[in-house]
Amino acid sequence: MHILTQRLSSQAKQLFNAESLLTLSLIAEDRTRSRHRFTTVEGEEVNLQLPRGTVLKEGDFLADEHGQAIAKVVAKPEPVVTVTTHHPLDFLRAAYHLGNRHIALEITESYLRLSPDPVLEDMVRKMGLNVIEEIQPFQPETGAYHHHHDH
Repeated sequence: MHILTQRLSSQAKQLFNAESLLTLSLIAEDRTRSRHRFTTVEGEEVNLQLPRGTVLKEGDFLADEHGQAIAKVVAKPEPVVTVTTHHPLDFLRAAYHLGNRHIALEITESYLRLSPDPVLEDMVRKMGLNVIEEIQPFQPETGAYHHHHDH
């Protein structure tokens, strides 16, 4: 089993062949776990022992205590609700109301994405937005007070 203790900096990423790494495919909730045991796509067990509060992102590279790159993080597709509209103001209003509920929310120029929730789905439908249930990678915002460190 590999013990992963650090996220590699963007400079360190140039020092190894990413194709040779294990793939750690995780749903959004699992990418918030700093201490957990997972199985890679290749069937190998890894144990995360990252600094508390670490939130992993698609494309992060993880290393052992010696700095040896071991795994690449991939956002695993999961059930989500994707919200779209052709009206920018409706889009902003929906983001505002969803944000007020302090839920995990992915925000892009063309869609909002959240975990399935019938109450919230109904709310945005009543606001006139399109709601699509699908299986997609979910990459919610980490929040205003959490930043992605590149050590």
